[in-house]
Amino acid sequence: MVFTLYATTRHASAASTRAGEKIPAVLYGADIPATSLAVDYRVFEKLYRQVGDASLIDLTVDDQAPAKILVQAVQIDPVKGRIIHADFRRINMNLAIQTTLRLHFTGESTAVRELGGTLVRGPDIIHVKCLPKDLVSRVEVDIANLKTFTDVIRIGDLHLPSGIMVFDNPQTLVAKVTAPLTEEQLKALDEAPAKTVEDIEVKKKGKKEEEEGAEGVDEGAESATGEAKGEKSEKKAEKKSDK
Repeated sequence: MVFTLYATTRHASAASTRAGEKIPAVLYGADIPATSLAVDYRVFEKLYRQVGDASLIDLTVDDQAPAKILVQAVQIDPVKGRIIHADFRRINMNLAIQTTLRLHFTGESTAVRELGGTLVRGPDIIHVKCLPKDLVSRVEVDIANLKTFTDVIRIGDLHLPSGIMVFDNPQTLVAKVTAPLTEEQLKALDEAPAKTVEDIEVKKKGKKEEEEGAEGVDEGAESATGEAKGEKSEKKAEKKSDK
């Protein structure tokens, strides 16, 4: 499937561009100078939701010939949740690229449905290298293969199209199902907070006793030192009187 996007060269400020319901963007890569662009907000938002950052897009700028790009980065306003800027990377179709592919989990695990387990997922993306023509938008992970609590899916188990090389450790866990907690484990979890509070109180009490003991030792040491000084003074006075 071919995805297309139209942009215009941007001369206005980023704020003015956003006020006109457009997104300020920049195009770079493939040995071309960086170019400031503007794209329609609604059009780009809909396209980005569909293709993400791992699908090639035919970008047409003004009246130029389309160029293959990837969405390199998107900035989101943390308050409004709106896209406020986008980075487009122009792709040379003859050179391998490094990018990330999203993992798309499908199916239903028997260990979850029938055994009451909990699905545990690892990373949502993998790091890959490939020629642009071999790039796919996502990698399917079928969790229906998780039928027992001993079944696991690792990065090395993923089915990838030919031409795509993965950089991540093949032993990295992608998905598994953990067994439900037993009654004893649930009871232990319920009692854990109470024990924690008791432990804290015991620690506080022990620390206070240690501090009080240390103060008693210090006071005793000072008293002993004072008594020793007093004895020395008395002996000196006796010697003087003998003379």
